[in-house]
Amino acid sequence: MLTKNQFDILEFLSDKEDKISQRKIAEYLDISAGTVNKTLSELIKAGYISENKLTDMGYDALKPYQVKRAVILAAGFGSRLVPITLNTPKPLVRVKGKRIIESTLDALIAAGIEEIYIVRGYLASQFDDLLYKYPTIKFIENPLYNEGNNIGSVYIAKEFLKNSYILEADLLLYTPSLIKKYQYNSNYLGIPVEETDDWCFYLKNNYISKLTIGGENCYKLVGISYWTEKDGEQLSKDTEKIMNSPGGKERFWDQVPLELCKDNYKISVRPCKQEDIIEIDTFNELKEIDKSYLC
Repeated sequence: MLTKNQFDILEFLSDKEDKISQRKIAEYLDISAGTVNKTLSELIKAGYISENKLTDMGYDALKPYQVKRAVILAAGFGSRLVPITLNTPKPLVRVKGKRIIESTLDALIAAGIEEIYIVRGYLASQFDDLLYKYPTIKFIENPLYNEGNNIGSVYIAKEFLKNSYILEADLLLYTPSLIKKYQYNSNYLGIPVEETDDWCFYLKNNYISKLTIGGENCYKLVGISYWTEKDGEQLSKDTEKIMNSPGGKERFWDQVPLELCKDNYKISVRPCKQEDIIEIDTFNELKEIDKSYLC
């Protein structure tokens, strides 16, 4: 098994064609030059790197960390985007000519993740149009989409959570490289903020320790997470348990690993920036981004 530093350097170099300096590696990974030098020496000795490029053995070492699939949660109504969602599911709303969900699909495919499941519910048949551009995607029907919150969608897709991304379908992804081909451990994307009134979480010993609505000096929750084989299997069990408990259908799925069953997981954060990803919550926000809706 690779150490975290070994993985980070191999993952960083895995898609680089040109030789990268140790200084650049240190800057990108935000680790010391000494740590980079030491870790590179370990990787060279193991035969994983030659001249700061991955060898075949290096790519083989990354294979156990390759993301196998993605589950996109797209069943909801999108009530805050009324009136446009009266006739169109929110993920299929076009922003500057492109459906919102396409930014996520394009990033997944660019990362080599071809096993993609879309959990659909509201106006489900409209998602069939995606098959013309993305013929390999598969749909999972959620008949419970109007009976509770998004925990129902994760419950319906529970057999596909291992080695998998779970993504909200209404995120406009401006930095596709956030979707990586390899992942070391279970994690959430989070935006460091001084203050927010949205869902957010706090860290303790580098792992998510508390989930709240609103907070200060915390991470704003972004609806993209990754789950290892072990954690994905546990998440499947815990989601089923909460779904079948009193009031379970009213929960948001993130509450399962981050609040209700948090002792079963060690989940880290992958920091990102506000400009990397946008969730369009209201019709007014949509009009600000795409002026064509002002007409």
